[in-house]
Amino acid sequence: MSRRVAVVTGSNKGVGFGIVRALCKKFDGDVILTARDEGRGKEAVDALKKEGLNPLFHQLDITEHSTVVTLRDFLKQNYQGLDVLVNNAGIAYKATATAPFPEQAEVTNKTNFFATVDLCNVLFPLLRPHARVSNVSSMVSQWSLAKCSDALKARFTDPKITMEELTSIMKQFVESAQNNKHVEEGFSDSAYGMSKVGVTVMSIIQQRELDEKGADDIVVNACCPGYVDTDMTSHMGHLTIDQGAVTPTYCALLLPNISSPRGNFIKEEKISEWKM
Repeated sequence: MSRRVAVVTGSNKGVGFGIVRALCKKFDGDVILTARDEGRGKEAVDALKKEGLNPLFHQLDITEHSTVVTLRDFLKQNYQGLDVLVNNAGIAYKATATAPFPEQAEVTNKTNFFATVDLCNVLFPLLRPHARVSNVSSMVSQWSLAKCSDALKARFTDPKITMEELTSIMKQFVESAQNNKHVEEGFSDSAYGMSKVGVTVMSIIQQRELDEKGADDIVVNACCPGYVDTDMTSHMGHLTIDQGAVTPTYCALLLPNISSPRGNFIKEEKISEWKM
């Protein structure tokens, strides 16, 4: 039987680095740390090796489709499958950013939502029975959902929403933001928040689709790491990266054949309501 393997996207620093550290201690198999920049990725691997841990490195930029395909081929050749996928890679503009909102909306959603969907489309066929997918979302997704119009809330919380419909809505957000009409059309005024609404709803859909296909105990959840002291939060968060890694790691290591949580939004290792 092939050795088990876990992949954490965007994991050379911050919460992703903390997740790799936790998985190296708890996961029975190889843990692959990924980063856009090979030098930074290998530095992160070396830092963990000095702690007595043994992650592997693979270059990955989720916005570059060719690198996603290269990772898939590496996993197929060396492991014949995938057991844990943590979709952690993401970006957020600072509150002080001078980039205009149309640019923030396009760039943030390109990475956080559309590139994550693309990666899942490429890697999900590798998921083995009992695989776990931990999609790192944010509490900001709940705040942004609350700010949406009732019509959009109903669509984002519809248990029958399809991936095609979700993708269409997310494209609509980016397009409306280009004309600064996003609030007028019922969207939240947070580019990051909307991208994470997409990630949360994507996770719910993925679980439903896997169940409909009869997948053997493959479990997907969205999760919130909490407010963590990282570059992304301008180091204003109160949690350490290891504390931020707790819930994503919990989702990544859920026991076999669990009935819950499945296709949920998880905060502090508990199901948090996703509703209007």
